[in-house]
Amino acid sequence: MRIDAADSNHRRPILIVLHQESSSPGRVGQMLLQKGFDLDIRRPVLGDPLPATLVDHGGAVVFGGPMSANDPDPFVRSEIGWLNVPLKENRPFLGICLGAQMLVRHLGGNVQARADEKAEIGWYPLHPTDSGRRLLSAWPQMVYHFHREGFDLPHGAELLATGETYPNQAFRYGDNAWGLQFHAELTRAMMHRWVVHGAHRFVLPNAQQGREHLDGRMLFDDALKLWLSHFLDIVFAKQRALAA
Repeated sequence: MRIDAADSNHRRPILIVLHQESSSPGRVGQMLLQKGFDLDIRRPVLGDPLPATLVDHGGAVVFGGPMSANDPDPFVRSEIGWLNVPLKENRPFLGICLGAQMLVRHLGGNVQARADEKAEIGWYPLHPTDSGRRLLSAWPQMVYHFHREGFDLPHGAELLATGETYPNQAFRYGDNAWGLQFHAELTRAMMHRWVVHGAHRFVLPNAQQGREHLDGRMLFDDALKLWLSHFLDIVFAKQRALAA
Protein backbone atom coordinates (compact mmCIF):
# COMPACT_ATOMS: atom_id res chain seq x y z
CA MET A 1 0.00 0.00 0.00
CA ARG A 2 1.28 3.45 -0.84
CA ILE A 3 0.52 6.63 1.10
CA ASP A 4 1.13 9.84 -0.81
CA ALA A 5 1.82 13.26 0.61
CA ALA A 6 2.19 16.58 -1.19
CA ASP A 7 5.74 16.46 -2.49
CA SER A 8 6.82 19.56 -4.34
CA ASN A 9 10.44 18.41 -4.27
CA HIS A 10 9.64 15.04 -5.91
CA ARG A 11 11.55 13.01 -3.37
CA ARG A 12 11.61 9.29 -3.87
CA PRO A 13 9.39 7.40 -1.41
CA ILE A 14 10.77 5.63 1.62
CA LEU A 15 10.12 1.89 1.72
CA ILE A 16 8.37 0.98 4.99
CA VAL A 17 8.51 -2.69 6.04
CA LEU A 18 6.01 -3.78 8.72
CA HIS A 19 5.45 -7.19 10.30
CA GLN A 20 1.80 -7.36 11.31
CA GLU A 21 -1.47 -6.50 9.58
CA SER A 22 -2.30 -3.92 12.25
CA SER A 23 1.22 -2.42 12.47
CA SER A 24 1.85 1.24 11.76
CA PRO A 25 5.03 3.23 11.04
CA GLY A 26 3.81 5.53 13.80
CA ARG A 27 5.78 8.67 14.45
CA VAL A 28 8.55 7.69 12.02
CA GLY A 29 5.97 7.62 9.24
CA GLN A 30 4.39 10.87 10.39
CA MET A 31 7.74 12.63 10.50
CA LEU A 32 8.85 11.36 7.11
CA LEU A 33 5.61 12.65 5.58
CA GLN A 34 6.15 16.01 7.29
CA LYS A 35 9.68 16.11 5.88
CA GLY A 36 8.31 15.70 2.35
CA PHE A 37 8.69 11.98 1.67
CA ASP A 38 6.05 9.56 0.44
CA LEU A 39 5.74 6.14 2.08
CA ASP A 40 5.67 2.83 0.25
CA ILE A 41 4.30 0.45 2.90
CA ARG A 42 4.77 -3.30 2.52
CA ARG A 43 4.14 -6.29 4.78
CA PRO A 44 6.17 -9.33 3.65
CA VAL A 45 4.50 -11.45 6.33
CA LEU A 46 1.24 -10.97 4.37
CA GLY A 47 2.85 -11.73 1.03
CA ASP A 48 3.89 -8.26 -0.12
CA PRO A 49 7.04 -8.45 -2.27
CA LEU A 50 10.12 -6.39 -1.50
CA PRO A 51 11.67 -4.54 -4.45
CA ALA A 52 14.67 -6.05 -6.21
CA THR A 53 16.29 -2.62 -6.18
CA LEU A 54 15.86 0.63 -4.27
CA VAL A 55 16.66 2.79 -7.28
CA ASP A 56 13.12 4.20 -7.12
CA HIS A 57 13.19 4.67 -3.34
CA GLY A 58 14.93 7.16 -1.08
CA GLY A 59 15.76 4.46 1.45
CA ALA A 60 14.09 1.89 3.68
CA VAL A 61 12.93 1.46 7.27
CA VAL A 62 12.34 -2.03 8.67
CA PHE A 63 10.29 -1.98 11.87
CA GLY A 64 9.85 -4.38 14.79
CA GLY A 65 7.47 -7.24 15.36
CA PRO A 66 6.66 -10.11 17.74
CA MET A 67 8.80 -12.61 15.81
CA SER A 68 12.53 -13.23 16.24
CA ALA A 69 15.28 -12.68 13.71
CA ASN A 70 16.22 -16.29 14.55
CA ASP A 71 12.84 -17.70 13.48
CA PRO A 72 12.85 -20.16 10.56
CA ASP A 73 9.81 -18.62 8.83
CA PRO A 74 10.47 -18.15 5.11
CA PHE A 75 9.57 -14.45 5.16
CA VAL A 76 12.06 -13.84 8.00
CA ARG A 77 14.87 -15.62 6.12
CA SER A 78 13.94 -13.84 2.88
CA GLU A 79 13.81 -10.43 4.52
CA ILE A 80 17.22 -10.89 6.13
CA GLY A 81 18.65 -11.85 2.77
CA TRP A 82 16.94 -8.87 1.09
CA LEU A 83 18.97 -6.47 3.23
CA ASN A 84 21.77 -6.95 0.74
CA VAL A 85 19.81 -4.58 -1.53
CA PRO A 86 20.17 -1.37 0.55
CA LEU A 87 23.69 -2.34 1.63
CA LYS A 88 24.94 -3.08 -1.88
CA GLU A 89 23.26 0.01 -3.34
CA ASN A 90 24.35 2.15 -0.37
CA ARG A 91 20.82 3.41 0.17
CA PRO A 92 19.74 4.83 3.55
CA PHE A 93 18.50 2.00 5.75
CA LEU A 94 17.12 2.11 9.29
CA GLY A 95 16.31 -1.02 11.28
CA ILE A 96 14.25 -0.66 14.46
CA CYS A 97 14.29 -3.48 17.06
CA LEU A 98 13.57 -6.56 14.91
CA GLY A 99 14.78 -4.60 11.87
CA ALA A 100 18.10 -3.90 13.60
CA GLN A 101 18.39 -7.54 14.65
CA MET A 102 17.76 -8.65 11.07
CA LEU A 103 20.57 -6.36 9.94
CA VAL A 104 22.86 -7.89 12.57
CA ARG A 105 22.00 -11.40 11.36
CA HIS A 106 22.63 -10.36 7.75
CA LEU A 107 26.05 -9.04 8.77
CA GLY A 108 26.95 -12.30 10.51
CA GLY A 109 26.28 -11.27 14.12
CA ASN A 110 24.30 -13.09 16.79
CA VAL A 111 20.85 -12.26 18.14
CA GLN A 112 20.01 -13.89 21.46
CA ALA A 113 18.42 -13.49 24.89
CA ARG A 114 20.44 -13.08 28.05
CA ALA A 115 21.25 -16.18 30.04
CA ASP A 116 19.24 -14.79 32.97
CA GLU A 117 16.29 -14.07 30.60
CA LYS A 118 16.13 -10.39 31.55
CA ALA A 119 14.04 -8.39 29.10
CA GLU A 120 13.83 -4.70 28.29
CA ILE A 121 10.14 -3.85 28.33
CA GLY A 122 9.45 -0.28 29.38
CA TRP A 123 11.72 2.75 29.82
CA TYR A 124 15.46 2.29 30.39
CA PRO A 125 18.55 4.56 30.40
CA LEU A 126 20.47 5.24 27.20
CA HIS A 127 24.14 6.27 27.10
CA PRO A 128 25.55 7.74 23.88
CA THR A 129 29.13 6.88 23.00
CA ASP A 130 31.65 9.48 21.86
CA SER A 131 30.71 8.57 18.29
CA GLY A 132 27.05 9.05 19.12
CA ARG A 133 27.70 12.48 20.61
CA ARG A 134 29.65 13.54 17.55
CA LEU A 135 26.67 12.51 15.43
CA LEU A 136 24.07 14.22 17.64
CA SER A 137 24.93 16.39 20.61
CA ALA A 138 21.65 15.72 22.46
CA TRP A 139 20.37 12.18 23.12
CA PRO A 140 17.38 11.17 25.27
CA GLN A 141 18.31 9.93 28.73
CA MET A 142 15.54 7.30 28.69
CA VAL A 143 14.16 5.31 25.76
CA TYR A 144 11.31 2.84 25.29
CA HIS A 145 11.87 -0.88 24.75
CA PHE A 146 9.78 -3.97 24.08
CA HIS A 147 12.12 -6.90 23.48
CA ARG A 148 13.65 -9.96 25.11
CA GLU A 149 16.60 -10.47 22.75
CA GLY A 150 19.65 -8.35 22.08
CA PHE A 151 22.43 -8.49 19.53
CA ASP A 152 26.18 -8.47 19.06
CA LEU A 153 27.74 -5.42 17.48
CA PRO A 154 28.42 -6.45 13.87
CA HIS A 155 32.05 -6.53 12.76
CA GLY A 156 32.95 -3.13 11.31
CA ALA A 157 29.95 -1.34 12.87
CA GLU A 158 30.24 1.85 14.90
CA LEU A 159 28.51 1.80 18.31
CA LEU A 160 26.49 4.99 18.91
CA ALA A 161 24.69 4.27 22.20
CA THR A 162 24.74 1.68 24.96
CA GLY A 163 22.32 0.37 27.58
CA GLU A 164 22.59 -1.41 30.90
CA THR A 165 20.69 -4.65 30.27
CA TYR A 166 21.57 -5.03 26.59
CA PRO A 167 24.73 -3.03 25.83
CA ASN A 168 24.29 -2.49 22.08
CA GLN A 169 21.48 0.01 21.54
CA ALA A 170 22.35 2.02 18.43
CA PHE A 171 24.92 1.56 15.68
CA ARG A 172 25.90 2.59 12.20
CA TYR A 173 27.32 0.26 9.57
CA GLY A 174 29.06 1.96 6.69
CA ASP A 175 27.71 5.33 5.62
CA ASN A 176 24.01 4.60 5.36
CA ALA A 177 22.89 1.61 7.47
CA TRP A 178 21.62 2.24 10.99
CA GLY A 179 20.21 0.03 13.74
CA LEU A 180 18.23 0.94 16.87
CA GLN A 181 17.29 -1.53 19.59
CA PHE A 182 14.77 0.86 21.15
CA HIS A 183 11.47 2.30 19.92
CA ALA A 184 11.16 6.01 19.24
CA GLU A 185 8.27 5.61 16.79
CA LEU A 186 5.40 4.95 19.19
CA THR A 187 2.49 7.35 19.26
CA ARG A 188 0.38 7.50 22.40
CA ALA A 189 -2.27 5.27 20.80
CA MET A 190 0.39 2.73 19.84
CA MET A 191 1.76 2.58 23.37
CA HIS A 192 -1.69 2.02 24.84
CA ARG A 193 -2.21 -0.81 22.35
CA TRP A 194 1.14 -2.40 23.16
CA VAL A 195 0.48 -2.18 26.90
CA VAL A 196 -2.85 -3.98 26.47
CA HIS A 197 -1.83 -6.64 23.94
CA GLY A 198 1.65 -7.18 25.38
CA ALA A 199 0.66 -7.38 29.04
CA HIS A 200 1.46 -11.11 29.18
CA ARG A 201 5.14 -10.20 28.79
CA PHE A 202 5.23 -8.05 31.91
CA VAL A 203 5.99 -11.17 33.97
CA LEU A 204 9.43 -11.46 32.32
CA PRO A 205 12.44 -10.61 34.51
CA ASN A 206 13.25 -6.87 34.46
CA ALA A 207 10.02 -5.95 32.62
CA GLN A 208 8.09 -2.91 33.82
CA GLN A 209 4.35 -2.96 34.42
CA GLY A 210 1.86 -1.15 32.22
CA ARG A 211 1.40 1.91 34.42
CA GLU A 212 5.17 2.49 34.34
CA HIS A 213 5.09 2.51 30.54
CA LEU A 214 2.42 5.21 30.46
CA ASP A 215 3.89 7.27 33.30
CA GLY A 216 7.29 7.13 31.63
CA ARG A 217 5.85 8.47 28.42
CA MET A 218 4.74 11.66 30.17
CA LEU A 219 8.23 12.12 31.60
CA PHE A 220 10.50 11.08 28.76
CA ASP A 221 8.68 11.16 25.43
CA ASP A 222 9.23 14.81 24.50
CA ALA A 223 13.01 14.37 24.47
CA LEU A 224 12.71 11.11 22.54
CA LYS A 225 10.46 12.73 19.93
CA LEU A 226 12.84 15.65 19.42
CA TRP A 227 15.81 13.30 19.08
CA LEU A 228 13.98 11.15 16.52
CA SER A 229 13.29 14.11 14.24
CA HIS A 230 16.96 15.11 14.21
CA PHE A 231 18.05 11.49 13.76
CA LEU A 232 15.81 10.96 10.74
CA ASP A 233 17.28 14.10 9.19
CA ILE A 234 20.73 12.51 9.50
CA VAL A 235 19.67 9.10 8.16
CA PHE A 236 17.97 10.60 5.11
CA ALA A 237 20.16 13.69 4.78
CA LYS A 238 21.47 12.82 1.31
CA GLN A 239 17.97 12.29 -0.05
CA ARG A 240 16.84 15.61 1.42
CA ALA A 241 19.83 17.33 -0.19
CA LEU A 242 19.10 15.78 -3.59
CA ALA A 243 15.57 17.12 -3.49
CA ALA A 244 16.42 20.56 -2.16
